[in-house]
Amino acid sequence: MSAFRRLWACRWRAGAFRSSVLNTTTHYDVAIIGAGMSGLAAGIRLAHFGQKVCVFERHNAVGGLNGFYSLGGRKYDVGLHALTNYVRPGVKGTPLTKLLRQLRIDRDEFALCEQKQSRVAFGPNGETSLRFTNDFAVFESEVARAFPLQIDGFRALVAFIRGYDDVSLDAKPESARAVVRRHITDSLLEDMLFCPVMYYGSAQERDMEFGQFVIMFKALFFEGFARPLDGVRVILRVLLEKFRAAGGERRMKCGVEKLVARNGRVDTLVLDSGEEITATHILSSAGAAETFALCVSPEANDAPSHQPGGHSFVETITVLRDQPADLGWGDDTIIFFNDSERFSYERPATQVDVRSGVICFPNNFAYPDGANLDEGFFRVTCLADPQAWVGLPEETYRADKERWFAEIQRSARRFLPAVADERLNGAIAATDMFTPRTITKFTGHLNGAIYGAPEKVRDGRTPWSNLYLCGTDQGFLGIIGAMLSGISMANYHILRGGS
Repeated sequence: MSAFRRLWACRWRAGAFRSSVLNTTTHYDVAIIGAGMSGLAAGIRLAHFGQKVCVFERHNAVGGLNGFYSLGGRKYDVGLHALTNYVRPGVKGTPLTKLLRQLRIDRDEFALCEQKQSRVAFGPNGETSLRFTNDFAVFESEVARAFPLQIDGFRALVAFIRGYDDVSLDAKPESARAVVRRHITDSLLEDMLFCPVMYYGSAQERDMEFGQFVIMFKALFFEGFARPLDGVRVILRVLLEKFRAAGGERRMKCGVEKLVARNGRVDTLVLDSGEEITATHILSSAGAAETFALCVSPEANDAPSHQPGGHSFVETITVLRDQPADLGWGDDTIIFFNDSERFSYERPATQVDVRSGVICFPNNFAYPDGANLDEGFFRVTCLADPQAWVGLPEETYRADKERWFAEIQRSARRFLPAVADERLNGAIAATDMFTPRTITKFTGHLNGAIYGAPEKVRDGRTPWSNLYLCGTDQGFLGIIGAMLSGISMANYHILRGGS
């Protein structure tokens, strides 16, 4: 070969090599959008079966709607009042035991501690109250005490709920209010049953789909509340360790800007950096509306619409130098309250609706060996109108937060033993508050809609054959439900029922 031809050949090979490098795109078996509970659980499950998996997260922290943040040297849980679906060791066939088995987690790794007691309190000052614990018999006896004429109907409703297949992906939607009214004729009891269930999982206003009601009723009343001493960080740490050990890849501060679809499939994921990757399957935990908004197609400009929920929440967090019990606030773990004749669960006409809400004392769990949090925590959650918090000038936003913080605290304290203002103010070490604006900023959920869209996609399918939903808009609820959603969608669409 002549020198010219050898030189030409070398240059051609070098050019071909450079071209191949430039055109090489990272490929995964499964790309997962969002490092929340469902995304991490799906990643663990898939990695266990040899799938090349990568989780893409736009923010610098995992957890999504159930994460934590640091402020002033303290760590604050986001979303976790309590982990629902708790059952004691040895109880089989429940969401918690299924989750632990499928993710190969020893239950001691979660270090869950049971609630002490909780209650539903209705009336201007909580005159009608139903106490409950992780023993369902306690709640049943409370209903019999407060509503003796309704107890037979309540027991019939409970029997119907126990026999209902709430995890069926093909169940036909039905009004929960309509089903409950077949058994319960007292509107006060009806509302007292709906208040905790809706606050802890309803994307729908005023009513719920009955399957969603059943999921939450079982999670709260048949099973119950628990929490690790160190909060949600414990659960996230376990999930991350399992994901790494299984060989999963995680890319933080690396969001997905768009999904390019061709011929009925998502062909390319374009990251915020402009980098393009491909994947055989994509699981999105971002929410239905949020996921569909990412999809672009040369074949059709119109992606399907999916409306997010219209209501959101605010939450105040008060850090105390004393334990809540030292202030006379007893052993209540969570209190669901409502001061009005009827319980109204809908987007309020003002920025916040303080007529109802949820009080949580993270200190009031049965922690082992007398351990407890170093400081007291008093958290209150109320319904909010997300649109009323959008676009406010910073000065107005801060002033509104301060005003509503005081209103929320005032309303919630009506349902607690009285504490003098001077005593409470003297015990306060720090405060914080999040709004729908905060939720959207740090999770990407439109409207700050924590529970996503009212209409759930139970089978997780989308118009694109290799793109599936998991998490909030797939329809399983709560922290355990979110993880089970990720697992079930991984099994159903990718592993096809692998065990």
